[in-house]
Amino acid sequence: MENIFWKGLELVIFDVDGTLYRQSSLRKVMLFKLLSYYAIRPWRYKELFILYHFRKEREKRSGFEGENLDDEQYAWCAEKTGEQPAEVKRVINHWIFNAPNPYLKDAMFAGVAQFFDDLKAQGIKIAIYSDYNSEEKLRMMGLNADFEISSTDKRVNSFKPLPKGLFVVLSALNVNNKENCLFIGDRFELDGRSAEKAGIPFLLIEQNSAENGFYTKLSNYLIQARS
Repeated sequence: MENIFWKGLELVIFDVDGTLYRQSSLRKVMLFKLLSYYAIRPWRYKELFILYHFRKEREKRSGFEGENLDDEQYAWCAEKTGEQPAEVKRVINHWIFNAPNPYLKDAMFAGVAQFFDDLKAQGIKIAIYSDYNSEEKLRMMGLNADFEISSTDKRVNSFKPLPKGLFVVLSALNVNNKENCLFIGDRFELDGRSAEKAGIPFLLIEQNSAENGFYTKLSNYLIQARS
């Protein structure tokens, strides 16, 4: 943290899942929701295979670049499950993109909201770059960013660790000096590698440090360096 160029910082880019909130607690909630739902609807058990293969197929394609990634991700899963892409999309929209959102705020790491406020107070821009669409997630967490984009956006159409999404962020926010930027993420093999390829400084957030004042420490470093 002390090696970050806090004084000249112009832009902080955040990953979302596992970076702004703890995934472990959210997964426990969602596992309970899934089991409760399908225990009394066993005839719909095939939807569980859709959820499994959707994530599996995306994970297998890290670094993939397509022509229309938003549609392709559903087609991969449909091919594996024998379901229609429209049915895959319906299940995914419910269980991955909507159902977890009400529980995100309670799963946020301590100090995240304050760090966002401190960045804004210092005139530092905030961007979000995630492999999943995060606009609604941010709203439910009560967080505001200057720019948000996902890997499936038509301007990106590529998964991390390809750096295209980061370049889109820099262009959209008119930031020219990469050394004055910081990308914060929880997976070095994806977030960290994409930052390396883009030439942007990277800070890895680990779950242990996140539970022990990670974002509060970042706020302290920022304020001290710019006071």
